[in-house]
Amino acid sequence: MAKRTFLQSVGDGLAGVAATLRTERNFRIQVGVTAALPVVLLWLRPPLVLCALCLVMATLVLAAELFNTALERLADHLHPEHHPAIGAVKDCAAAAVMLVCAGAGVVGILTLVAVFAKH
Repeated sequence: MAKRTFLQSVGDGLAGVAATLRTERNFRIQVGVTAALPVVLLWLRPPLVLCALCLVMATLVLAAELFNTALERLADHLHPEHHPAIGAVKDCAAAAVMLVCAGAGVVGILTLVAVFAKH
C-alpha cells in the first residue's frame, strides 16, 4: 500500500465521521451535546481543569461511538446472519460506549457540584 499523506489521513477520518453522522442517531445526539458543551462551560465558568476534563470526556464519548460503529459494521459485513458470538462482541462494544458515557455523566455532575458549591 502506498504511503498516504497527513491530509489524506485526515480526509479519511472526516469521511468516517461524516458516514457515522449520516447513519447513527446516537452519534448525532452526542455531537450535538458536544457542540453545546463549550457554550455551557462558558456560562458556568468552572475551573479550567474541569473544562478540560469535560471536553476530554465528550471527545472520548465520540471516539468510543466511532469505534463501536466501526466494529458493528465490520462484524455485520463479515457475518451478516445472527450469531451469538458476534452478538456478544457487539454487546461488549456497546457496553464500552455506555461506560464512557457514564463516566462523562459523572464528570458533568461533579462539575455542576463544584460550580454551585462556590456560590
